[in-house]
Amino acid sequence: MESVQERMERIGAYEKIASFMQKEKQPYEYKRKYAQIRAEEFASECDGRLLNYHVSVGGLDSIILYLFLHEVCGIDAPGVSASTLEDKSIQRVHKALGIINVPPLKRDDGTYWTKPKVIQEFGFPVISKEVAAKIELLQNPSEKNKTVRHAIITGETGEYGGWQKNSKMQLKQRWLKLFGGYENENEGCDYQKPDFLVSSKCCYYLKEKNCDDWGKEHNSVPYLGLMASEGGRRAKSLRMNGCNYFGASTIRSAPFAIFHRQDILKLALEMDELWKAGLKEKYHEKLLRDGKLSESFEMPDSIIPEIYGAIEKKPDGTLYTTKAQRTGCSMCGFGIHMEKRPHRFDLLYESNQKEWDYLMFHMCKDADGNDYGWAKVLDYIGVGWDPSTIGGNCKGQMRLEDFLEVMP
Repeated sequence: MESVQERMERIGAYEKIASFMQKEKQPYEYKRKYAQIRAEEFASECDGRLLNYHVSVGGLDSIILYLFLHEVCGIDAPGVSASTLEDKSIQRVHKALGIINVPPLKRDDGTYWTKPKVIQEFGFPVISKEVAAKIELLQNPSEKNKTVRHAIITGETGEYGGWQKNSKMQLKQRWLKLFGGYENENEGCDYQKPDFLVSSKCCYYLKEKNCDDWGKEHNSVPYLGLMASEGGRRAKSLRMNGCNYFGASTIRSAPFAIFHRQDILKLALEMDELWKAGLKEKYHEKLLRDGKLSESFEMPDSIIPEIYGAIEKKPDGTLYTTKAQRTGCSMCGFGIHMEKRPHRFDLLYESNQKEWDYLMFHMCKDADGNDYGWAKVLDYIGVGWDPSTIGGNCKGQMRLEDFLEVMP
């Protein structure tokens, strides 16, 4: 059996990754032009393969990608999104751009999956997608995943993993301590385990599968606003496969793959200038003409959704958003342990106390029928959530190990 390391060497993956990372170090002007070239190449290749293409739109990064493709590259790709999962201000920008809203998947009983239903059945999206998926495996042991579970606890891989002793499959000690207890008997360890489930399935049921199904129905493949610099499990794939990928089962373009956060914010300011200089009126007239907007709809003055605040400069020239740095579903906890307070749930408390109360205390029921929610989960992983403790509570602030954990 060919190991992971042997396969990486055979396909020249390490050289590809090194070359890609050199591109990530280039100046903004280079990256902007590079993104345009890759985006245009993808559209041309898809045309040759008789494939349609669309933009998978969510938060700021993909909103900017949508405008970049339309206004800079001249690529007329429709935008597709599970918009109802996003913040209201993001939904408003989606509507102003004419983004197609795709509903969640249907359950076997004919009803749609909702945020609470997914969490109640599968578990809480916490820490990161990669870590949550590993914890989910520990919580659902089988003979088939026995080797993987052993690697998650010990770092020791089997033959396919190249018999490594300290592989990245192993959970960080911080999370092993809290979630490794499911393997205490098998591994002779003494870790804890929570009285709630953890899962990475939310995105799949609420936006990924339904948007993929839309793509298949329309013979369309996506442009994605992904950046390798964000780290996580997609970073290695982006660096190994490049911006455009035409695989046996997956076809996608990520024109911003070599961007860093500063690059996307700089491009966001450029797109916002265009919006204020006439794009707003252009989109308004077109959507009215196509019957996709009502006369009463008020177009946003900025293409940057209000949840992010404004993009401003620090004294050293670093760009930043004055409010949220990242967004997603209001009930998502991925990365919450790295946010300084006021974090995303604190901001939700300020904007919608009724929803905050539901998410904190009432979105799930335990085996005895008692309500519980994010408050229990945040307490367990050491993140403060009580609004009265903002400012005096260090919980939830990024630690050195958090920073190292998300480094590519």
